[in-house]
Amino acid sequence: MQTLADLRKDYTRAELDERQADADPFKLFERWLSEAVQAQVPEPNAMTLATVGEDGRPSTRVVLIKGFDARGLVWYTNYASRKGRELAAHPFAALQFHWVELERVVRIEGRVERGNADESDAYFASRPLVSRIGAWASPQSEVIDSRDVLVKRAVEYGLKFGLNPPRPPHWGGYRLVPDAWEFWQGRRSRLHDRLAYRLQQHGTWQRQRLAP
Repeated sequence: MQTLADLRKDYTRAELDERQADADPFKLFERWLSEAVQAQVPEPNAMTLATVGEDGRPSTRVVLIKGFDARGLVWYTNYASRKGRELAAHPFAALQFHWVELERVVRIEGRVERGNADESDAYFASRPLVSRIGAWASPQSEVIDSRDVLVKRAVEYGLKFGLNPPRPPHWGGYRLVPDAWEFWQGRRSRLHDRLAYRLQQHGTWQRQRLAP
């Protein structure tokens, strides 16, 4: 068995230069996400979300993007969870997509705001029934005695709400409003392509190449 220090991969699939990159990072992201979906990579919508607590300690977890437009990137979760509490204390975060099979990474940073109630209601109503019950059953990030606690709570809320559970008041959407993007394309000999975008005061994006 190889040691970890000996594990290596050379990246040869594609390249990223300024001629291929849109001036608007949202358009480049839309193209890359579409290509990840078309390539059928596992969970192309999965992204790592990084937040910071009141004590300054960072934490990460994987969430699923549920929409994006010029206003930002959207996901849904429990507002009382650890990430919810951390975003309440520090409303800034970072996101990362890693499409291993395409040898690509996208990093996004910016301010986070809660989505409006109508958008959260509409998305919640579109979820499978078991997921809607689960949002009530799970006291996310809290210590529980066993899995039986979740099963019992799911049964209780299932009986209470039947086929029409409402959206819990502690559950809804977040939107990250980007002010910085980075697109990373793996290249041979660790000479990777990195294009960074920074939002300028007049609302345009400054694009720069970063050394790998």
